[in-house]
Amino acid sequence: MKGGPQAEMKVNDRLKRVVFGEKELQRRIRELGAEITRDYKAIGGERPPLAVGLLRGVVIFLADLVRAIELPLEFDFITVSSYRAADSPGELVLLKDLVDPVEGRDVLLIEDIVDTGRTLKFIQEAIRARSPRSLRTCCLIDKTPRREVEVQLDYVGFRLEENEFLVGYGLDYAGLYRNLPYIAALKTK
Repeated sequence: MKGGPQAEMKVNDRLKRVVFGEKELQRRIRELGAEITRDYKAIGGERPPLAVGLLRGVVIFLADLVRAIELPLEFDFITVSSYRAADSPGELVLLKDLVDPVEGRDVLLIEDIVDTGRTLKFIQEAIRARSPRSLRTCCLIDKTPRREVEVQLDYVGFRLEENEFLVGYGLDYAGLYRNLPYIAALKTK
């Protein structure tokens, strides 16, 4: 095993507790997939829905979720960054745009975690401006304590009322911990 027990110890020393375990995540993702399948079958459409993932944290969740959706799907990705000033959040900037047009398409926007809501609202508005047939949003975690703006969430895996810094299952701290098969709270001190 690369890194051995000492590498595992360093990871575990930084984690406060597991918030959502691996089995719990997979069970809830199967449920979300069934809900999404049911809803998109009901609305029909000429083309398969377009699943749009917000990079990078969403990759693991998106991969598991789309396999739980029993419909043909197309995929695309979008990347947004916030350039911050020293004392406040900065302007959101689109770094990677969608490849194909979304006009007239049923779009399922997939996000890992919604915190302040600023990034998600920015993306939702950008997609709506392109005249999709429908836009629905699925997030794995709706973290409400730091919400600054209201956002439409059609499918939510888990609601978190605590203001914990979460890592694992795609969520990172300084680029690390994304590969954990569960979601944990990171020690802040």
